[in-house]
Amino acid sequence: ISILSLTDIQDRPALFSTFMMWLLGELFHHLPERGDVDKPVLVFFFDEAHLLFKEASKALLNQIEQVVKLIRSKGVGVYFVTQTPKDIPADVLAQLGNRFEHALRAFTPDDAKALKATAGTFPRTPFYDIEKELTSLGIGEALVTVLDAQGRPTPVVAARLLPPDSLMGALEHNDFEAAVRKYARSIDRESAREILQKKMTTPVAAGSPAPADDLGGPDWKDSAASVAKDILKSPLTRQIGREVVRGIFGMLKKNLK
Repeated sequence: ISILSLTDIQDRPALFSTFMMWLLGELFHHLPERGDVDKPVLVFFFDEAHLLFKEASKALLNQIEQVVKLIRSKGVGVYFVTQTPKDIPADVLAQLGNRFEHALRAFTPDDAKALKATAGTFPRTPFYDIEKELTSLGIGEALVTVLDAQGRPTPVVAARLLPPDSLMGALEHNDFEAAVRKYARSIDRESAREILQKKMTTPVAAGSPAPADDLGGPDWKDSAASVAKDILKSPLTRQIGREVVRGIFGMLKKNLK
């Protein structure tokens, strides 16, 4: 599991959505066709997905819809995680076959309309009042519908979601003993950060020339900060950044082949 944190640009929706589309577009254009596979080789979960569509142009929305529609043949799954389905444009929402809908609350007239609209997007079922069920779901509960082997939506089921390989109960004795043998002994490996921190705090060896007094002054710090800014803005630094990104995606594509 890899987490790509983009908190620094989440307040700039246009930049955020452009980067995400570039990421999916690179995978779409370079990954080989895999057809209808049992399991995807790569799955993206876009948390706070409303940022992907906020302030997006019509052309960008069309591009997102096209990529989401076609990238499945590359063995890539895409999940949008958001507070409410209304955050996702209808054309994109129509391409999503798997639905995991947690509780929705209707505190305002607009919320009530959104709740009714959301309930209307689920397959009809005689077993649940979808609109009522959505407002009564608790923590870890959701309404679930996926696509069957023929590509048809399965009946809606109110389910309790459990982490993979979890158990709602006491461990068997043998499993408990195995867990104790694995985790009972404390291992404190020295991390790279600790090694670097130790080197930085190591006192200067005897006989070494003392640093000049002005090196630690504010003028030196301002000068260093200015030089760092100039380096970050230089064309060479930007070129290095592009090559690093290309290298990362090259390795990613190689691993997925």
